[in-house]
Amino acid sequence: MEGQSTVHSAEKPYMCSLCGRGFSRSSGLSRHKRSHSGEKSWKCGDCGKGFYYPSDLEIHRRSHTGERPFTCSQCGKGFTQLSNQLKHQRGHTDEKPFQCPDCEKCYKSSSELMYHQRVHTDERPFRCSHCGTGFKHSPALTKHQRTHTGERPFTCSKCGRGFTQSSSLLRHQRVHSDERPFQCPDCGKCCKSSGNLMSHQRVHTDERPFRCSYCGAGFKHSSDLTKHQRTHSGERPTPSVERDSLSHLNG
Repeated sequence: MEGQSTVHSAEKPYMCSLCGRGFSRSSGLSRHKRSHSGEKSWKCGDCGKGFYYPSDLEIHRRSHTGERPFTCSQCGKGFTQLSNQLKHQRGHTDEKPFQCPDCEKCYKSSSELMYHQRVHTDERPFRCSHCGTGFKHSPALTKHQRTHTGERPFTCSKCGRGFTQSSSLLRHQRVHSDERPFQCPDCGKCCKSSGNLMSHQRVHTDERPFRCSYCGAGFKHSSDLTKHQRTHSGERPTPSVERDSLSHLNG
């Protein structure tokens, strides 16, 4: 009965010695500690991916088998996890039952609330084993670690170029096509990436967010600032840098 009372109350007596996060059960603390140690002893027989717990492995294997045992009663969409089904069903409603005690902003899932609260606490529980840099979310750590390992798991099917992020691959693939899905609301010009659109919109707003540390002059693009700063340093640009400085003009 003692174990049950801590689950239903706000009491979290089991504290992680590494990051200070509290848990209502010792099993929750044990599970959490593996995120710091990197131990993933449960391996997928299909792809070799490792997991901290057998339950996580079971959920992952559904990505290979296609099994989706949890179905939305509203639209019939299937899910590999019950938590994903419940989170999805809130998309059919405006229910946001998880409220931040600091700013009262509400969220549809407890995980979204937990991520948000790190804005207030600046907690960075995910540490890079190579350089010690901390991150608020595990996906950010995964992306960062590729700067150390050189891993580029997302490959372009057209040219074979590899990327550290799927978003970078999608952006690159537009080079091989004329797809320009980002349209300027002011003039209708279409761009291949949101970054190029944002850069273009400064034509309309005259925003100059890049400031010279020498003289305070403002520029619309970082490449223009880099070129300008050479008037102070006397450094001559390389041909590749000059090409990069023109890239924002091509959308």
